[in-house]
Amino acid sequence: MKTVTQIPDPWNAISELFVALGDAHRQRILLSFEKNERLTILQIVEGSQLSRTAVTHHLKVLERGGALQSEKVGREVYFWVNQSLMQQALQDVLDYIKQDI
Repeated sequence: MKTVTQIPDPWNAISELFVALGDAHRQRILLSFEKNERLTILQIVEGSQLSRTAVTHHLKVLERGGALQSEKVGREVYFWVNQSLMQQALQDVLDYIKQDI
């Protein structure tokens, strides 16, 4: 067994993503996006059983974890799935699992 004293930087990003994905409400929000779709907070609230405050909280967690990206256009904030970050994070985990340890 090797001793690990510090988590590598790429794994910190993966950890935040997995925390964001670890909640059923956030999973449902993420799964509500169609491919390459951008949604506003109001559109996400309409498709959810959660309050706007709860949706806003979950969107912040998903964005902090890297699962979502956002852009403010006028008065609206649009969110979309950060496919490249999620693919890279999952690939990093798969690469680690495939290593000869």
